[in-house]
Amino acid sequence: MLGAKLLFVDDDKYIIDLLKITFNKEQFHNIYTANNGQEAIQICKKINIDLILLDVMLPDCDGFILCRQLREITNVPILFLTAKITDLDELSGFAFGGDDYIKKPFNPLKVVARVKAQLNRKHILENISIEKTVHNFNRFQVYAESGKLIVNGEQVECPAREFQLLVFLCQNPDIVFSKKQLYRRVWNDSFGDESTVMVHIRRLRQKIEIDPSNPQYIITVRGLGYKLQPENTEVIN
Repeated sequence: MLGAKLLFVDDDKYIIDLLKITFNKEQFHNIYTANNGQEAIQICKKINIDLILLDVMLPDCDGFILCRQLREITNVPILFLTAKITDLDELSGFAFGGDDYIKKPFNPLKVVARVKAQLNRKHILENISIEKTVHNFNRFQVYAESGKLIVNGEQVECPAREFQLLVFLCQNPDIVFSKKQLYRRVWNDSFGDESTVMVHIRRLRQKIEIDPSNPQYIITVRGLGYKLQPENTEVIN
């Protein structure tokens, strides 16, 4: 994890320097920086980046749009780091493919903690060599070991946090989890709010459901939370 390649995208030199100093002290030394969106895209095309910290207000583009463009290149965790602090801004960040949303001003050590949590989950998903399980729901299959989601025979891009949430639900079929429980179990930290879970559930439904407005797989249990419907499924080991 400490050898991870990190990309910081921000046009504020003070913030870049502060993050580099803090992450260096935490033994992260493979750090790349970009001052604008074009630089970020070029770096991601040339280097196998493991995680991106992305500002929303960049001189040449909107960070939300840049996130969507980066999703065409990489599926690594993307964490927004921004002064845009409204709920709508935060929900937009998740809707455009972000995995976390950190508001400025921030405690740099909390940023390190969130990055470590994301990298740890990425590592787990890439190295589940013991489980080797395919969750088969007929319409879609979840390959926990290789981090793949197949829907109707075609691979569908699924950002890291969405995939982690889907794997967790697949591992616990027919069990109802509240939004708070899902946030604690999948995000594994106390920063953020439960609306984040709702956004990720909606995005997963858009990927796996025939009719996202009338879901057959990820079911809402009114007053309790969500569960993954296990009917007509099988687990292949």
